[in-house]
Amino acid sequence: MVSHNFRSFAIPTLLLFVIGWGGLFVVLYLALPFVWLRWSFFALLIFALTGTVLPVVYFFHRRFPGEPPAESNVIIRQSVWFGVYGATLAWLQLGRLVTVYVILGLAGGLIAIEYFIRLRESARWKPPIVDDDSTS
Repeated sequence: MVSHNFRSFAIPTLLLFVIGWGGLFVVLYLALPFVWLRWSFFALLIFALTGTVLPVVYFFHRRFPGEPPAESNVIIRQSVWFGVYGATLAWLQLGRLVTVYVILGLAGGLIAIEYFIRLRESARWKPPIVDDDSTS
């Protein structure tokens, strides 16, 4: 069991938020649309969305703890999933491929991936502790 407070997430959240949204402002309003800036748009969008949703994911894990409780890597991973989801939808929108079915299918796929990762983490076998004194 890992008990953590939000202070361990505060600096990464602030950095992701400021770098992501500040970089997006620079890319969208102050830069010319070249190839590397398009790719930086997607990377900064992942940063911005991850930094924005990290406190929300932390709050939900704190409010509705699971069994076993989520560790910090789970909270960060789930926050990054939101960033990847948003950037993927933005990328698909360039080709005008985003429909309701794509939105729901992509969300369902990412939720399924996270479900199976959490299932694997909770099903990790731990061998019983053997007491050497009881064998003699």
